[in-house]
Amino acid sequence: MDKEKDIKELENINTDNPEVDENADEVKDQVNPEQDQEVADTVSQQEESTTEENQELVEKKEEVVDESSEKTDAVAEEQHDHNHDEDEHEDDDDDEHVDYSNYSKEELVELIKALAKDDNVQKAERIVREIKPLFDEIRETERKEALDKFIAEGGEEVDFEFKYDELTNRFDANYKLIRDRKSAYVKEKEQQKESNLKKKQEILEKLREFVDSEETNISFNAFKDLQNEWKNIGPIPGAQAKTLWANYNALVDRFYDNRSIYFELKELDRRKNLESKLELCERAEKLAGHENLKEAIKELNELHNEFKHIGPVPKEEQEALWQRFKTASDEVYARRKEFVEQLKSELEDNLKVKEQLAEEVQPFTEFDSDRIKEWNSKTKEILEIQKKWEAVGGLPRAKAKAVNKKFWGTFKTFFNNKSAFFKKLDAQREGNLEKKKELVQRALEIKDSTDWQKTAEEFKKLQRQWKEIGPVPEKQRESVYKEFKEAADHFFNNKRSKNSEVEKEFEENLRKKEEVCNRIEQLAKDNPDDLEKLRDLQDEYLDIGFVPRNSISKIKSRYSEVVDKFINNIEGISNEDRQAIRIENQVNKILSGPNADQKIYRKEQAIKKQISKVEHDISLWKNNLEFFADSKTADKLKDEFSQKIKAATNELKNLKQQLRIIRTAS
Repeated sequence: MDKEKDIKELENINTDNPEVDENADEVKDQVNPEQDQEVADTVSQQEESTTEENQELVEKKEEVVDESSEKTDAVAEEQHDHNHDEDEHEDDDDDEHVDYSNYSKEELVELIKALAKDDNVQKAERIVREIKPLFDEIRETERKEALDKFIAEGGEEVDFEFKYDELTNRFDANYKLIRDRKSAYVKEKEQQKESNLKKKQEILEKLREFVDSEETNISFNAFKDLQNEWKNIGPIPGAQAKTLWANYNALVDRFYDNRSIYFELKELDRRKNLESKLELCERAEKLAGHENLKEAIKELNELHNEFKHIGPVPKEEQEALWQRFKTASDEVYARRKEFVEQLKSELEDNLKVKEQLAEEVQPFTEFDSDRIKEWNSKTKEILEIQKKWEAVGGLPRAKAKAVNKKFWGTFKTFFNNKSAFFKKLDAQREGNLEKKKELVQRALEIKDSTDWQKTAEEFKKLQRQWKEIGPVPEKQRESVYKEFKEAADHFFNNKRSKNSEVEKEFEENLRKKEEVCNRIEQLAKDNPDDLEKLRDLQDEYLDIGFVPRNSISKIKSRYSEVVDKFINNIEGISNEDRQAIRIENQVNKILSGPNADQKIYRKEQAIKKQISKVEHDISLWKNNLEFFADSKTADKLKDEFSQKIKAATNELKNLKQQLRIIRTAS
């Protein structure tokens, strides 16, 4: 529940006695001079009538005044209807302001989807005006990054074409839907007002026929029907409201003045009004025990509105009836006051908690590190604080902006610093690329050497240096490694074909690899938790070199078997960690074999394709969930889709972990 809005709603109740004619002077001011003259002429004609008729009018004077009270209440109500549109906008403003500047692209799309379904068109359109510039900023940032990347890859800006993703298209579609709904809503309101104006003008003509008629037995009920019809029509264009109501009020005055013979019928009408208002009193008295205070306040407002529009009651019953209704209302108001104070207290408590959280995130602006793991760890910490923040609830309106600005400003600074770090990391990768190009150049220079032993050692040295340098930009990773690997393969192929002693070396390598496998197997028995020792043995295995061709498959199987045995014997780690070790081992095996770059590339592309498919499935299933109706069958389908989404999310997490390991290892 929006607590600030509840406070506003609960405090916005009229407690005035609708029987009291506080607007009489204002209504008189609204009658135009010509109508004043018509009323004066009518009074003059009555004064010139017989003495008996004058006496009858004097006796019924008080009842005419009461009827005037009813009419002035109607005028006040019409003025309220004319201000209805402004009230709707004010109600919208009562909603607690939300800071959308930190929303992600996905969150903005989900928000606008929800707004497109919201029945409150004004509120939806207002929020959209606020979030549209934020989304456009994200859109422009993505386009600029794509353009910079395109130019960096050698493209020309004039050839650049940016294709917006599905989220952007979805946002634009929902944005257009909201604008169309707003336009239709405004048009419909204006058309309705014009229609209401025409209806009220027609009623005025009928009233004039009543007033100008010389008949004295015109149906009083027909006149009341016209009044009720007038009351139920609704708002009209503001430019005509004042004049129209002045004409209506003057005609009603003349009707009651000219047809005083029907006051006895009015007395019966007052009795019916008394019965109706007694029923409203009983309903109001029951509201004191209503469990839902918000609903009780809403219903009490409706009862006040009905009470005001029912019409006058016998004068001797008027004050007692109002006091009874007011007493019942006061009991609800007392509960409202207590509830509002409690809400304000809760908002103050929320303020203290969020002020503490705002202070807690301040040190994050000073955080700095050159390690990715440390940045990721710190990111988890600040996101945990964000979860606490979002779980707290609303704030007092007067202080919400300052506290939100302090918290989210720190939040934004931290992630700006993190972004700067990764930009710096990208620059380092460019430097790594230059270093690896130097190694490629050296490999090309010595690939045709026949000094087999010395050159082989130098190639191994170059390979170790290659691994120590670190990652390069992904775009150049495959090509630069391919060039380096081809130079190395060229040398070792020449060495293998021309050196008769190579086979002996291969046999020796096979023996060494078998010995390493035995040591790994023994390590799995004696110390299965020593991962560092396992990695040392793996590096030793990979550095040994080639083995006889007919033994390659056998030693690979043996190596995979003992490593898998070691992994299975590790205690105290999750299946996810075991899977990560296996994947890392697979990548290292690929890198040590022929055509490693192509195999790594194919494996990476296959995983990317799987990730894309799983993400598409998750998005599709989530969209489907939104369209299921509430029923037993729908609930069953929702559960099935929820299970699918959960399983796919776990699969997606595993695939992304595999991709990270492959990129890091290669």
